[in-house]
Amino acid sequence: MSKRKLVPFLSTTVVVLIYFLYHSATVRDSWRGLPQRVGVGEHIMDSELGGQAPGDRPPNGSQQQLQPEYVNWNPKVDFKTGSPVPTGRNLTSVLIIASIKKEDVSWMESQIPDQDKAVYVADDPSAPLHPPKNKGHEVMIYLSWIIDNYDNLPDVSIFMHSHQFTWHNDDVFDNDAAMLVKRLSRERVWREGFMNMRCSWFPGCPDWMHPHAQEENKYKQEEILLARSWSELFPLDDVPDVLAQPCCAQFAISRDRIHARPHSAYIWYREWLFSTQLPDYLSGRIFEYLWQFIFTGQNVFCPQEHVCFCDGFGACFGGQQEYGEFLKLKNELGGYNHELNEWMEKKKAIEEAREEDRLAEAQQIDPPEEGKDKVYKAEIERLRPIVDKLKKEARERGDDPRNRAKEAGREWHEGDGF
Repeated sequence: MSKRKLVPFLSTTVVVLIYFLYHSATVRDSWRGLPQRVGVGEHIMDSELGGQAPGDRPPNGSQQQLQPEYVNWNPKVDFKTGSPVPTGRNLTSVLIIASIKKEDVSWMESQIPDQDKAVYVADDPSAPLHPPKNKGHEVMIYLSWIIDNYDNLPDVSIFMHSHQFTWHNDDVFDNDAAMLVKRLSRERVWREGFMNMRCSWFPGCPDWMHPHAQEENKYKQEEILLARSWSELFPLDDVPDVLAQPCCAQFAISRDRIHARPHSAYIWYREWLFSTQLPDYLSGRIFEYLWQFIFTGQNVFCPQEHVCFCDGFGACFGGQQEYGEFLKLKNELGGYNHELNEWMEKKKAIEEAREEDRLAEAQQIDPPEEGKDKVYKAEIERLRPIVDKLKKEARERGDDPRNRAKEAGREWHEGDGF
């Protein structure tokens, strides 16, 4: 290269480098004055990462070309199953909640007053607990809590959203987050290391996200972004063909399982969240099907539903066949509820259109079949007590640790707990 061409090239490089260093220092230093232990943590470019930033990886992910620090913060993890809890030991647990200002979280004090909690408010920098940036939905909060508490973790950490009642809480427990927290077997979390707070496979299992997909799926917009995101987050691991676990980013983890990865790994994941140009909701949704890999090393994590319900939450139906019979009745009840809601919505839409003299619009609505609502209601009234009775009996059966062990296929000895 001639000297004439080299001078402007070097000048441009120096300007870019100065800007990058100034920008990085400014962003990092802007957080130093914030109070610690409130989800602030440390930004990347820490010595733990060897001064590397996301995207600084060698061509084709060649390990031979990596800096030593690169392998140190993102090692191949040997996940080990936890040991049984010693008799008489009470496991400690903290419930980490991701919320925003407008959400009502008062239910936690009335429903689970004795549970230790860390309630983060994503969009309120003045809140006692808040993330360093409102980005990536619950992911920023979960990672910030792990980073800030890595050296002082409880036995079990429970990560959940702030709503008490929501569809993604299993209806076996009446969609009630408080019931899930109260019935969660901390002992199973300790034994297994990682446990999704949802047992029902749909949506999410057994074959859900396909990172190699080339065409956008409007129901899974993050799918075509997964391959690139994976290569940035886990550059030493091949992109899998499938990613699957029950939805929806609520889970419990043991202290040992969190410690299976180094502190610097969680900093790296959070820095990716800070740096990515992906829209907020997409960056958050990408992690929904990465947590199981981060904490188990498995790209597909779909435990048997009846075992999860029984050993995980003490709702034991007696076995896979008995659970299948319950599921058939529950789905039948759900189907009639859906049909009744559709019937009522059509009837209401027609009545409102007629009242407002929108006769043409009323004629275009397919009228609900007369008297069908009575059929639906009768079936609902027949099935609901049966389903409720089976759920109640399952919970009572699950109060016995022997039944939990039997349905999970593990040994139980006199005096053992859950």
